[in-house]
Formats: sequence, C-alpha cells, structure tokens
Amino acid sequence: YTYRTKDVCSREIHVDLDGDTIKHVDFAALDGNLKAIGKLVNGKNIDDVAAVLEGNTCGRRSTSCADQLVRALREARQAQ
Repeated sequence: YTYRTKDVCSREIHVDLDGDTIKHVDFAALDGNLKAIGKLVNGKNIDDVAAVLEGNTCGRRSTSCADQLVRALREARQAQ
C-alpha cells in the first residue's frame, strides 16, 4: 500500500501488511532514522505501534513522519 504523506519531508510511505501485522515499511526519499523506524515496526501489531507513535510532532508541525506512518498503517489495513 502506498500512502501519500501530508506536511512532512517524506512524500510517500510504502506499507506491506499481513492482517494487523506489519510486514514491511519503507519511507520514500528519506534515509537514516526513518529506515530504522521501518525496521523497528516490522512484525509489530498496528495498534501497538499506533499507541506509541500517534500524535508525535516534528518541530512546529502538527504531525511527523511517525504520525503519518500511523495514518498509513490504518489506511492500508482498511484497504485490505
């Protein structure tokens, strides 16, 4: 599933799920810490990840790449 982000540096998040379990996450066009987040969430339940990352902000923005990941995971689950 490809999610188009809003108000963050990464433009897309690619999500692969198996039911409610995250198989793979890839943030398009960014590296470093976001690559690490993708590795950390693999094999985790969507709701467990959401409980930790939802609402996280970046600077003055009302969202962050981590918050956008939660939105992407929820949309991907709905699209299954």
